Amino acid sequence: MAENEAPDFLTVPQPDGEEGAPQVGMMAQYVKDFSFENPNAPAVYNWPNQPQIDVQFNIGTQQVADELHESALRIEITATAPEGVAFKLELLYGGLFALRNVPAEALQPFLLGEAPRLLFPFARRVVADAVRDGGFPPLMLDPIDFNALYFSQLAQQGGIMGEPAGQA
Repeated sequence: MAENEAPDFLTVPQPDGEEGAPQVGMMAQYVKDFSFENPNAPAVYNWPNQPQIDVQFNIGTQQVADELHESALRIEITATAPEGVAFKLELLYGGLFALRNVPAEALQPFLLGEAPRLLFPFARRVVADAVRDGGFPPLMLDPIDFNALYFSQLAQQGGIMGEPAGQA
């Protein structure tokens, strides 16, 4: 083998027609912004009432470069009891995705449905650990079907693929 040639296992030719196949890869995942507040410590640990937990989600996307997109999952949690705020948590958890040969009509469903589904287990762990580290029982968020939420919102906003709502 010549000195500058790549070994055969690195230059495996693609089967016919697969050079243009869609390719998706998660390049990185990261905590982009994070805040945990325990404003009534230490009194909160003697409160007789269990706090009510309010969880809010939001998903944002942006194109970072050609074929490189960020999908970010924002989770905001407020735990309140009659005595006051037990804790507040805000997490912005992002992922960087390389998308090649993905049709334009599939970009938004991937970035707003599938990408958050891939990121959620890791964001869920950050939330559980932070709440536990704040002196409370770990908060294990229920799984979320981000794909179903995306298509539900799309149907409410005028239908899938331009069809009127209710005809998808």
